[in-house]
Amino acid sequence: MTSSALTRPGQRDRLIMKVPEIDWRLAFMITCIAGVGAMMLFSAAGQSWTPWAAAHTIRFALCFLLMLVLSLIDIRVWFVLSYPVYGVALLLLVAVPLIGHQSLGAKRWLQLGPISIQPSEIMKIGLVLALARFYHGLGAKDAQLSWKLLIPVALIGAPTLLVAKQPDLGTAILIALTGATIMILAGLTWRLLAAGFVAGAIAAPAFIMFVMKDYQRDRILTFLHPEQDPSGAGYHILQAKIALGSGGLLGKGIGLGTQSQLNYLPEKQTDFIFATFAEEFGFVGCFFLLAFYAATIMVALRIASISHSHFGRLAAAGVTATFALYVLINAAMVVGLAPVVGIPMPLMSYGGTVMVTVMVGFGLVEAVRVHRYSEITSGRGSLLF
Repeated sequence: MTSSALTRPGQRDRLIMKVPEIDWRLAFMITCIAGVGAMMLFSAAGQSWTPWAAAHTIRFALCFLLMLVLSLIDIRVWFVLSYPVYGVALLLLVAVPLIGHQSLGAKRWLQLGPISIQPSEIMKIGLVLALARFYHGLGAKDAQLSWKLLIPVALIGAPTLLVAKQPDLGTAILIALTGATIMILAGLTWRLLAAGFVAGAIAAPAFIMFVMKDYQRDRILTFLHPEQDPSGAGYHILQAKIALGSGGLLGKGIGLGTQSQLNYLPEKQTDFIFATFAEEFGFVGCFFLLAFYAATIMVALRIASISHSHFGRLAAAGVTATFALYVLINAAMVVGLAPVVGIPMPLMSYGGTVMVTVMVGFGLVEAVRVHRYSEITSGRGSLLF
């Protein structure tokens, strides 16, 4: 289909014109990564499809269909829904400490009949949409430095504090970093960025000592000296490092990793699935897997760059930033370069909630690709429709 045909509104709104415009390279790479995840879950369960691999595969298939459906929704619809999605997610976060379901000492879920939802996952998409809509109508100078930047700071700060209070420090960090990334991409001046970095560095010790809960503080101290408590707080990090070292250059082979197969490696199907992969496929396997993640991120950023609307560019880039932070934090956590904060490896780790969030995000990215010629002229930075 020619570019000139796609630029004619009457033509590009037809469904038959939209489907070929989906970036099938991105869809293929996402599928490959999820396939690697299914393979590792199969291996971690002792060469069995239950209890993880089959459920993971079915969830991905359903989420892939959802992604394709969402990719056909015009970004002008996403634009209109931006603030409502953020508002609903924020209200759900407020409701969590009041009526939320408590598990393992934390309230992170809301029980709606037979369905459990985690509002912080909805907020990851809602925040990206809200910030993209706000900056769509903001001038370049105001985006660099002005009092109006207090609005995105509030949009980021409110959910970050609510999620940290649950407590879920890992997700709170992810939300804050995603919001900060969007502000930088929107044109935040380096002077304000440097000032924020210095202020954060100064406030960090006091935050760690007086604001963090005891177990969160222990994670920081354990990250610095895991060998001081090898059978307690430092167990996760040390076992992950053993798995990484055990894999060597080429790995032991699928199903032959002693750390995972003998259950020495904790959370081998979720937070530490990358360590499971490293032991069985080694350094070379990890290199190619991370290269595949990097290629996925680059293709998504390319999609963001070709959008004709500022909203589309920031929305796609924001979703991609969230995905990249998932990969970066999880990989750093597994190799001992970051504290254990409970961030899964996207598309590989077992879990339905994160899978849905990631695939809805990629549905937004694909929608930006399919509707890259759509122009959005309303929404001059107002929090109103």
